[in-house]
Order: sequence, then structure tokens, then C-alpha cells
Amino acid sequence: MKRLFENQTTIISGGAGDIGRATALEFASHGARIAMGDRCARAEVLETLREIETHNVPCHYHQVDVADAAAVRAWVNEVETTVGIPSVVIPNAATVTLKGLYEITAEEWSRELQVNLDGAFYLAQAATARLLHHRKPGRVVFVGSWAADTVHLHIPAYCVAKAGLRMLCKCMALELAPHGITVNEIAPGYVDGGLSRRTWEQQPAMRAAAQKTVPVRALIANEEVAAQIVHLCHPDNHHITGSVLLMDGGLSLIAP
Repeated sequence: MKRLFENQTTIISGGAGDIGRATALEFASHGARIAMGDRCARAEVLETLREIETHNVPCHYHQVDVADAAAVRAWVNEVETTVGIPSVVIPNAATVTLKGLYEITAEEWSRELQVNLDGAFYLAQAATARLLHHRKPGRVVFVGSWAADTVHLHIPAYCVAKAGLRMLCKCMALELAPHGITVNEIAPGYVDGGLSRRTWEQQPAMRAAAQKTVPVRALIANEEVAAQIVHLCHPDNHHITGSVLLMDGGLSLIAP
């Protein structure tokens, strides 16, 4: 029986992170060829690459800094020639600085916007340009955050970057809709992994408080995020575009 994403290539930035890894494995389980990019060396992701290959799909890894537009274009071109034109594009790479408006440095502010916003744009732009060139349909899902709409005074640069990402999603969605390319955002709340987990590792008391704060009284597993990304990329989803899938357990209902 043909798997859902058989003969399709999924490209994921930030693939070495928790959400990126879970997303790669989820798409691989549905038959997609996987192209992962991240800043770490290949040796650091060998275990993930081996696990992906157990699904009998090719897996390509490229060390790349998404803040470098030329490097991202080169990565996309390399993916096209090695595992195929990416028809599913997941700009996921992100970073966070735990500093308020008057503590964060100019360099930290710039770096966060370069990775979280510019990097997402560079990947989405380069990959969809190839789809337009080949006249192929596709799916783009930006990994955003509920913080795009909710003030977090301890991570202002992250909030600003994710708010910009949301408008980028809408602009690209309208631009690409006539070409069969849908563009959406998934906006998780408190994920027990990735940026949130690293934050809680620095401030352990925050984890229990976070879980207690969420109305559904549970943190989000990385695999849950991956499953919803797959849902947005389903080949039969022709009319969901420019949308935000908010999965925050009700946090935005109570946030000031």
C-alpha cells in the first residue's frame, strides 16, 4: 500500500532539535524522503539519521546556518539533486534569548531575528522558488508559537520574531495560493522539548508551574506537534492556507 508521502521530499530546518527530529521521523513513517539541516555536525545526528532510515526512506543531512541566505539556497539545490525537489517545507530552526528589553544586547536581538524570522524566510523562499520553477504543488508549514500573539517580557525578541513569522506566512500564502502551494503556521504553547525544555533546564521550577498553568494540565509532546504538521501537509488539504493551527492547551484563553 502506498504511504501518504511516498515519492515526496520533506525539508526541515532545525532538524537536530526535538521538534525537528520528531517531525522528520513522522514524515519518514509516512514514506517521505527526508532532508534535514542544522548547525551541528553530522556526527551529532547519526542516531537520528539511522532511526529515519529504518523507515526505508533516503535521508540527507546538511550542516547549515539558516541565517545565511546563500548557504540556504545551496542546501536547497543540493537536496534537489540528491533526494528530489522538496514539496514539503518545514522552516523550524529557532533560538531564544532569555533577556528582557533592557538586558538583551544588539547582537543577541539581531541574531534571534536572523534565525527565527530571516532564516525561515530564506528556506521558504528558496524551496518554493524551485516548486514554482518546476510547476509543482507543495506544502509549507512554519513552526511558530503562541508567543506571536502573547507578550512574554522575558523573551521579547522571540515574540517579535514569531509575530513577524505569522505575517510572513500570510503573505506567502496569498502569493502562492494560485500555484497549488499552501502555507500555514503551527503555533504550539508549552512544548516539553526544544526551546521550552532548554528554558526549563535553566529554570527548573518553571516546568511544574507551566504544566499547572495550562488549562488542559499537560505539556505538549514533540510527537504531537509533528502529527499536526503532517495534518497541515496532507495531500488532500487544498483549502487550508494562511491559517494558524494554535495548539496551546488553552493558554491563550487565560493569558493577559
